[in-house]
Amino acid sequence: MHTPSPTRSDAYAALLEQIRYQGAYATVEQAERVTATVLNALGQQIVGDERVDLARRLPPQAARHFAQAVPGQRPLTAHAFVKALAEATDAPYAITRWHVGSVLGTLARTLDKQVLRRILAQLPSGYALLFGQADLTVASRSVRADEIVQAA
Repeated sequence: MHTPSPTRSDAYAALLEQIRYQGAYATVEQAERVTATVLNALGQQIVGDERVDLARRLPPQAARHFAQAVPGQRPLTAHAFVKALAEATDAPYAITRWHVGSVLGTLARTLDKQVLRRILAQLPSGYALLFGQADLTVASRSVRADEIVQAA
């Protein structure tokens, strides 16, 4: 069993252990590296009250990784987010997608559902899947009933 380092709070150690388990990482240190990378990238995507609320709900060590990133002008699509992170870490897309899902899926299970909904509402569609949630957003283009019948 791994004992947390003295600089890890109990809440942070518990979060890392959940991410280690979810991502099937060999060590807590590996889970910590992945967590820091994903939270830093996520910090570039979220702004406003949702950013503050998420940072408040994270253990302080995780909140630092998230908050140190400067938000971009516009959030990336979910695919572009994973792709950019893969390029930045020089890792294959599929492995990066696994890391993102491991961290964000664990966060989704620990966050208040209302906060999670607000975060997802701020981000482009597709992020719900990264958080391990069903993507139930309605397409911005309305489809007429006769188009649906024709497509069938």
